[in-house]
Amino acid sequence: MAEEAVLIEGSSFMDPFKGLLLTYFMPESCYDEFFLNFNFLDVPCLKILLSKGLGIGIILGSVMVKLPQILKLTGAKSAEGLSFHTVLLELLAITGTMAYSIANKFPFSAWGEALFLMLQTVAIGFLIQHYGGRTSRGLLFLAVYFVLLLLLLSPVTPMSVVTSLQASNMPAIIVGRLIQAASNFRNGHTGQLSAVSVFLLFAGSLARIFTSLQETGDSLMALTYVISSACNGIIALQVLFYWNCSPEPKKKSE
Repeated sequence: MAEEAVLIEGSSFMDPFKGLLLTYFMPESCYDEFFLNFNFLDVPCLKILLSKGLGIGIILGSVMVKLPQILKLTGAKSAEGLSFHTVLLELLAITGTMAYSIANKFPFSAWGEALFLMLQTVAIGFLIQHYGGRTSRGLLFLAVYFVLLLLLLSPVTPMSVVTSLQASNMPAIIVGRLIQAASNFRNGHTGQLSAVSVFLLFAGSLARIFTSLQETGDSLMALTYVISSACNGIIALQVLFYWNCSPEPKKKSE
């Protein structure tokens, strides 16, 4: 009877989901605090749960965050208003974050969106070249990037190089976004830039400031997302400012 009482006392109605919760959302100490002690106001555990939930939400959202941009490019068959140099600098920042996180063995929930953003950014880079009449250069861009990525993720690359790449993210993000902002200002519109993608990137980078501090404790990662949020905010403001402006249709030659 005593053994049965102990068994019942140590069980919870959430036990069927315990494996899932412990794997993705919380450590066992927080599971016990929530579902055995019924203390749902434990601040440290709430921070962990919020961070994990945001991280997973960002990753799921990142699967399609740039899909509106890709669809807009393919629908218009034009990359007007998009800067290939901005794409390269953004790709440098995303790749640096991904390589740095993998090298430091950070949890996937802390950086997983970088993988999906990388694939979509590479696709946008190719489309900019393709619709600019430089398809062969676009294919070369794909080949060179993935070879360099494999080299970067291999044991051949020293940790000091990976750390330096992550540190270079901040100037790369700033310069890349300023190039895009200057292009928008010069054109008087945002061209084929997708408002949905811009706002999702801005929201995601803001949320990542909290999750990077909570899950990794890495100040370099957090500072990168602070800079990224500020720069993405500038582009988001331009999208709102130029909301009713659109590229003038090209005149057909007589």
